[in-house]
Amino acid sequence: MRASLVRIGNSKGIRIPKAILEQCNITDEVNLEIKDNKIIIEPVNSPRKGWDEAFKKMAKNGDDKLLDMPESNWDEEEWEWK
Repeated sequence: MRASLVRIGNSKGIRIPKAILEQCNITDEVNLEIKDNKIIIEPVNSPRKGWDEAFKKMAKNGDDKLLDMPESNWDEEEWEWK
């Protein structure tokens, strides 16, 4: 697909069709990278997206228990807070 550059102030930009934006899951922000003299446009990843819902589901199912319980009570019995 070819696209023409359009003037935006002192810069230039391209218009990306809605269908392409939807296919690439691009909403409001993108990451731009230059690699081998090419511009790579990628959606901004939200690494923690959906965590809130997942944690709520885990709590509801009782899957939010600590897996590596300490073998001693050192923190409670021997630690001195100053």
